[in-house]
Amino acid sequence: MKQSPIINIQNLNYYFGQRALRKQILFDINLQIHPGEIIILMGQSGSGKTTLLTLIGGLRSVQNGSLKVFGTELYKANNQQIIDIRRHIGYIFQAHNLLGFLTVLQNVQMSTKLHRDFSQQEADARSKAMLEAVGLSHRLNYYPDDLSGGQKQRVAVARALVSYPKLVLADEPTAALDSKSGRDVVELMQRLAKEQACTILMVTHDNRILDIADRIIHMEDGHLVGTSAKT
Repeated sequence: MKQSPIINIQNLNYYFGQRALRKQILFDINLQIHPGEIIILMGQSGSGKTTLLTLIGGLRSVQNGSLKVFGTELYKANNQQIIDIRRHIGYIFQAHNLLGFLTVLQNVQMSTKLHRDFSQQEADARSKAMLEAVGLSHRLNYYPDDLSGGQKQRVAVARALVSYPKLVLADEPTAALDSKSGRDVVELMQRLAKEQACTILMVTHDNRILDIADRIIHMEDGHLVGTSAKT
């Protein structure tokens, strides 16, 4: 029996601007994503992919329609509900968004701060274990400026997964990487997420990594226009 969807979207619309400048960005989006799935979202620049991703992640407010994450309705959700949902989501961005004044270890530990039930000892242990899993145990006390692009993105993956999230949202995680580094990072995400029974929703233009997906969802001009499943 199939589990209830971790993401359930019905008739979702989204707009930028006000009054005469108002422009519709998303049109009647309907989508279900189930626990453990790896979903890739594809489409041209401006098709609405990142807007949809940020709505799912609670980084934008839902304006119209229904968007449920972990069973909680985000339309008219209050701040505490949004915070509670974000605690179970790991975010990976195209620009790794590491803090340059923190070490590699401290950057990863930042994600554990949302979880008040983590002691400092547990946060340290989890962060070190995750950095070992991404092959950076020898770089704990380095700063981001001392790392290659691939290493920085590995730190971003470790930061996203250190709290064992139920959902990882990744926006063009391989865009700034060469072919080998990009493949390494995505396979690492795939392996760690499967080990943690985590769902991945990834926006990408990178045709080299499509084989990791259970489903590929296509967007065009704010519409979902098709889905292809792994054969």
